[in-house]
Amino acid sequence: MDKYTSREVWVDWMRITACFLVMVVHSTEPFYLGGDGSLILTRSDAFWASFFDSFARACVPVFVVASSYLQFPLHYSTGEFFRRRAIRILIPFAIWSIVYAFAYGEPVSNLKDLLLNFNYAAGHLWFVYMLIGLYLLMPLLSPWAERVGRKELLVYMGLCFLTTLIPFVREAAIGSNATVVYGPSGIPMQASYPLWGEASWNEFGAFYYLSGFIGYLLLGLYLRRFAGTMSTGRTLAVAIPCWLAGFAICFGGFLMRVFASAVGTFPVAGDVSMAVIWETPWYNNTVGVVLMTIGWVLMMRLCNGSGRFYRAVVLPVSKASYGMYLCHMLVRGTLAGVIRGWLGIGAEGLLGVMTTPVEIILTAVCSYICVATISVLVQRIPKLGKYIMG
Repeated sequence: MDKYTSREVWVDWMRITACFLVMVVHSTEPFYLGGDGSLILTRSDAFWASFFDSFARACVPVFVVASSYLQFPLHYSTGEFFRRRAIRILIPFAIWSIVYAFAYGEPVSNLKDLLLNFNYAAGHLWFVYMLIGLYLLMPLLSPWAERVGRKELLVYMGLCFLTTLIPFVREAAIGSNATVVYGPSGIPMQASYPLWGEASWNEFGAFYYLSGFIGYLLLGLYLRRFAGTMSTGRTLAVAIPCWLAGFAICFGGFLMRVFASAVGTFPVAGDVSMAVIWETPWYNNTVGVVLMTIGWVLMMRLCNGSGRFYRAVVLPVSKASYGMYLCHMLVRGTLAGVIRGWLGIGAEGLLGVMTTPVEIILTAVCSYICVATISVLVQRIPKLGKYIMG
């Protein structure tokens, strides 16, 4: 029997795609984050930042769906599950957290901070904490996931989907003068309007436990247990409208908020709280991102090629995808600086108004190729590779 027939080939294709989307997101950030925290130089930069980041914004949820599809419900005992996850997830995470602590800022202070949270210079590592939280829930929910029926699962997925509207309901309740406040930790967040049981003394409202990434966990479960095989035509008939609707919400929502801040004049700049408001439609628990995630996942299910390219490129990159996520910011930052130095900035750059999109694409593609090559090679180091790259 072909050793590849036992793999979920489309999940490998989905992982490598999600990795590239991560590179696109982080290659776009310098075009709206800068200065005191928020900075967009021109109207065209606002367009391109919204276009590329909206296009790729479902990258992290796609990773979660892939993990859920493969791991949930558990296939082995709770102890064995956590032992495997510790080797695959926690050890590489610890190694790269230390690397970033020395790469950015003051190492001693950074190492102390690691006792409480990730190093904010390596902000992408928030993903691992979220993933750990989901892994802690999987053993608890697995008995239910084994016996849940299709209709019951759809009801819970529907409730999770309703929670994706909460950020917009909250924003509408606050009104047009939405502000950003800083909590005791100094982390910016939009001032909350209490909804459905929330209060100054209680953040655990009616939908608290069904919000966040739990819906993506259930989506992966639904795909494994109930989705079945769909024809290409039927798949695209669902996937494309979902993706386009989600993209429109993310793209239009970001631009609308940027133009409101700019009041017709660019550059537009402010502290990081301004970007927090701009990014509201991009939150992973909002309806636009959920719709695009559904679109991406359904379209990736059509990728079932397991020929020579799959064996030589897709499979090894997929296996190294977690390590790529962990280390890519070190490479991306360097490449972004080199490419920007070569092409210039914004409309004054070498390619005029096309400078920004070309820089984003080049940074993402070059980062992806470099990081994939490094990660695959390091992962192949006998005995040590799996502990470094997962």
